[in-house]
Amino acid sequence: MNFETLSFAVADGVGRMTLNRPDRLNAMTPRMIEEIIDVVDRCATDDAVRVLVITGTGRGFCAGADLTGMGSRPVDEKGRIDIGSSMEKLFNPMIRKIRALEKPVVAAVNGVAAGGGANLALAADICIAAKSATFKQAFVAISLIPDLGGTWFLTHLLGDARAKGLAMLGDSISAEQAVQWGMIWQAVDDASFATEVEKVVRRLAEGPAALGSIKKAINAAPHNTLSQQLDLERDLQQQLGRSHDFVEGVTAFLQKRKANFKGR
Repeated sequence: MNFETLSFAVADGVGRMTLNRPDRLNAMTPRMIEEIIDVVDRCATDDAVRVLVITGTGRGFCAGADLTGMGSRPVDEKGRIDIGSSMEKLFNPMIRKIRALEKPVVAAVNGVAAGGGANLALAADICIAAKSATFKQAFVAISLIPDLGGTWFLTHLLGDARAKGLAMLGDSISAEQAVQWGMIWQAVDDASFATEVEKVVRRLAEGPAALGSIKKAINAAPHNTLSQQLDLERDLQQQLGRSHDFVEGVTAFLQKRKANFKGR
């Protein structure tokens, strides 16, 4: 598959998307966002993809939006840059599609994740970072708010105090501190980063159909009452109880062997 700003390949149940603008720390352009959306849409309909991995080329994961292209952004009736239009047409659909994808998404943060790049990482289901990586809500430096869901992710993951501190001060935090705060799943030594990411990715790629339903249920939980969540759990369990992977999982348990899940 040929893309201008990223690479994408599928093998052994894994879709691997690598942002590829290393000279700009993989900063996002409108074209890149369109290509990310294209990849997520392909993953949604391709049964060969059981997990999507997002990472970056070079020393950065993603430095957020590429400000050098601001002159080409939409403008309002007074000629002012219309950031809201870009959010509505590109950034927000990208985050919604990543969150709605009924397959696990892993962010493998290989370096700096700043601005929208940090929140792209937080949109993933599991975020693993190299210990040299940093996370920075850089928006305040240009008098903007965290976007790509940043205000939502930070508040839900960290609470008001830390969310406001990171957003208002714009300080960088290390991958290890992000783990301590519960912002990401894991920080690993740079030397073993690729190996540790692969271990997690393989577990997910060989995992059961329930992974998509787990994602759906947890994503819904913050908005649901307990009663609503119980109803959702009931409905999802009913569907999963009719699946190949449930039968295989129970059979493997009784036979004391490893389950051979098919993702269906």
